[in-house]
Amino acid sequence: MKLATLADLNAERAARRPAIVVTDTASGEQRLVKARDFAADPLRTELANALRTGKSGMVEVAGKKLFLNVHAPTARLVIIGAVHISQALAPMAQSLGYDVTVVDPRTAFASPERFPDVPLIAEWPDEALPPLNIDHYTAFVALTHDPKIDDPALLHAFQRDCFYIGALGSRKTHGKRGERLKAQGAKESDIARIHAPIGLAIGAVSPSEIAVSIMAEITAALRLPPKQQEAAA
Repeated sequence: MKLATLADLNAERAARRPAIVVTDTASGEQRLVKARDFAADPLRTELANALRTGKSGMVEVAGKKLFLNVHAPTARLVIIGAVHISQALAPMAQSLGYDVTVVDPRTAFASPERFPDVPLIAEWPDEALPPLNIDHYTAFVALTHDPKIDDPALLHAFQRDCFYIGALGSRKTHGKRGERLKAQGAKESDIARIHAPIGLAIGAVSPSEIAVSIMAEITAALRLPPKQQEAAA
């Protein structure tokens, strides 16, 4: 790889922006395609598919064999609420390669004993969230059932282009949540982004089962095209 291409790639990775290196296997010619350029690229379909799956691999286009080397940021999961569901969800997400952070100002809940090997921030969302630099490669879930904690956290998530936002609660609870958030400046389009009730409808009952349903919905949001996401919901 040419030094200039490597420097460009490293800059994109440092900024947590995805990029794909396209290599012509016959000639060895390489080019870097940045995420902002995908839509205008002749390989836009192949690039989009590769980025969505996160897998590098070979494609054949117009008689050429090309290797697509995918460089995507590590996905993050920010969990608001150090609750029982979170105790199952955090290690599950870590096993899938996510960088996980749990935020809860209630120190009785956010303790290392309850969350071994999981980064904890025992502060209110207004203080805890800005330093995390939440971005598009972040899944964000609010699980406390406490508006004083969940609502400001969700308002922050709306501003950060998270690929997934979910919140615990029934449809009735979510309706009340939506009214509260709109009263604090949220738009209808913001409210519509929240997956609530959270998780895929698999009949989950226990905290661990609910965690499975949440992680499945997050995975669908990360990996499936929009139409298939609707079918999975």
